[in-house]
Amino acid sequence: MSNVRENLLLGMGNPLLDISAHVKDDMLEKFHLERNLAILAEEKHLPLYKELVDNYDVEYIAGGATQNSIRVCQWMVHVPKTASFIGCVGKDKYSEALKEAAEGAKVNVAYMEDESTPTGTCAVLVTGKERTLVANISAANNYKLDHLEKPEIWGLVESAKYYYISSFFITVSPPSIMKVAKHAAETNKVFAMNIAAPFICQFFKEPLMEASQYWDVIFGNESEAEAFSKAADFGTTDLKEIATRMMDLPKVNKERPRIVVITHGANPTIVATEGKVTEYPVHEIDAEHIVDTNGAGDAFVGGFLSQLIQGKDVDACVHAGHWAACLIIKRSGCTYPETCEYNPEA
Repeated sequence: MSNVRENLLLGMGNPLLDISAHVKDDMLEKFHLERNLAILAEEKHLPLYKELVDNYDVEYIAGGATQNSIRVCQWMVHVPKTASFIGCVGKDKYSEALKEAAEGAKVNVAYMEDESTPTGTCAVLVTGKERTLVANISAANNYKLDHLEKPEIWGLVESAKYYYISSFFITVSPPSIMKVAKHAAETNKVFAMNIAAPFICQFFKEPLMEASQYWDVIFGNESEAEAFSKAADFGTTDLKEIATRMMDLPKVNKERPRIVVITHGANPTIVATEGKVTEYPVHEIDAEHIVDTNGAGDAFVGGFLSQLIQGKDVDACVHAGHWAACLIIKRSGCTYPETCEYNPEA
């Protein structure tokens, strides 16, 4: 792996500590939540976190969509500190737990610390095999461009060759996203994002579309793709057509073809790039082996990126993404064994 080096990939996003518990549907009803959606916490959701901790057997797991993907990628690449991550945390026991988990995964973290606000948390409500996410991003919401512009932090940006940002970060610091996106385009580096959630397309359309001009790789699941299609007035719910339309959106860096990746649960993953659309069947897995789907999408992205940063083709990237997602859903949350046994040939 001579082409893998320190700080090859830089992630930027919302570091959150997941508070995960198995609950009944009445818990969702109590807090007016829908199965399998990801939302930002409103005032009415704030009592949820204490109720989980007080009344359920909870697990605390290092989370946040981008950080999850970065951890999985780092785990699959093996070379320590290949991936770096920046975002904002509080100065408390949760941030210490997050940092310990990230550094234990060999990720280089460079958090901005906000002493006035607690570290962000995400309630993960597991009902059956599905998960509903309610993020109270707290300190993560306070990330500032001036942290990114600090010489030691911008040095991480300049030395990286690949960038990955979940669109959840659009709710926090669009200027930071655009600064990295423009740097990537100007230096012909790879800029990747994830649509993240349907509400991003509904309520943050303008910054999302501004960033879209810089997408070299864009990920999304079927509901996110349909929400994007509606926001962009594509006039279709056909995932292949949506992928094609997204592929053909205006692009600043014309040196690189855009890769659009739409996952669809147990259905084939759709990839549009260089004028064609390809479907990739996912690995079959018996329902009895599924623990929960929390982190499956993040793991797919991490697996995909682990091959992308090594210069592998799209087929290899999707294969690794499917393998990582398949492994994660057999475990609780976005966690993995100590040793990665991924075999690209299997």
